[in-house]
Amino acid sequence: MTQTIAAPTASPGTAPAASPAATPPHRTGVRAALRRTPGKMRVAGVVAVVASLAVGFLGLRAGLAQSDALADADADTTQLVGIQDVRNDLVVADATATNAFLVGGLEPPEQRAPYDAAVASAANGLARLAGSNEADAELLGKATAGLTTYTGLVEQARANNRQGFPVGAAYLDQASSVLRTDVLPQLDDLVGANSDRVDASFDSVSSVPWLLALGILALALLVVVQVWMARRTHRRLNAGLFWATVLALAASVGGAVVLGSSARQASDVRHGPYDETVSVSRAYSLANDAKSMESFTLIKRGSGAAYEETFVAETDEARTLLSRPTVDPSLVPLLDDWVAAHQKIRALDDGGDWDGAVALAISPAPGDPNDVFETFSAAASSSLEASAAQTHDALSGSGGSAVLAGWLILVAGLLAAVLSWRGISTRVEEYR
Repeated sequence: MTQTIAAPTASPGTAPAASPAATPPHRTGVRAALRRTPGKMRVAGVVAVVASLAVGFLGLRAGLAQSDALADADADTTQLVGIQDVRNDLVVADATATNAFLVGGLEPPEQRAPYDAAVASAANGLARLAGSNEADAELLGKATAGLTTYTGLVEQARANNRQGFPVGAAYLDQASSVLRTDVLPQLDDLVGANSDRVDASFDSVSSVPWLLALGILALALLVVVQVWMARRTHRRLNAGLFWATVLALAASVGGAVVLGSSARQASDVRHGPYDETVSVSRAYSLANDAKSMESFTLIKRGSGAAYEETFVAETDEARTLLSRPTVDPSLVPLLDDWVAAHQKIRALDDGGDWDGAVALAISPAPGDPNDVFETFSAAASSSLEASAAQTHDALSGSGGSAVLAGWLILVAGLLAAVLSWRGISTRVEEYR
């Protein structure tokens, strides 16, 4: 007797056992396509296109970056030179005021005029510089306030000196103290900050060409793709990939040459006229400050030894700066001539002839200390103006070639991408 066994039935509410998940058909198709030669060629084409575009965009980035760095170097250098010019104007004004104070009574107009011109130039310079760079505005504002105080004290010193009141010397001493504690330190801080910015800008100009070194990796990928294609298709040369590689290589090499040339020119400016500008400006400022010390040594009459020590220290530092290889060698002998003339003043004063020392210190006669100092001052000013103009001319607008090179590299990269894709597409069509 045959017994029929009924199939088990699922109890209510129980889900049937799940079968293993099947791989979506489209994924299987993609994987299978990539395993075949045409699929691999398309992947190689994408790699070649990306590598070509990388060359183009890296070149553009390098060109724009160098142009920006050169523009920053020009702007920061101009700001630095402007601040140093203001500082020089102030020490010139102080040197003129202290020397004129030795005359006593009403100072001659020919001595008052240089002071007024220097103060006006400094005030105008402070106002102009404050609008040029917001980062410097606060310290420039403090320097302007200090200049107002300084000029007020100088006027009080003059008023008392005209009437023969000894208190005039105290006002002049206070004015000089304000200049050296409230004004010049602010400008020195700005000189340091702008000097750091200039150095950073020059460093950026020099480092930019190395961005193109990243393009070597992209070129290597193009070569790898070309070698792979030659082995896969048994053809030594793929015209599209070959010309894409040549174009990318030429663009990278040409860009490196242009950007490298701009970097070398910037380096020449940095270690040439810019270094000369900074060195001469600082030496000029020290010399004028020393000129003030010369007058204060006599004004203090018998208690000015500290001023003479400052004179010696500042002229020694100025001589060191003017001895740099970038600086006009004729300036050191002119400085030494003035220092030698100064020693004549010291010899008279130290020998007890204070009146004779004062007469020599204020004398405008040819060959006397003031005349010798003016010769040095005029030569230093001329050298400073020439080197500052040379620096500006060399940096201003010099980033144009870098920008042009960057855009040309980008165009070359785009063309290389098109050629790469066409070259591989031709091979893919052969498999259909």
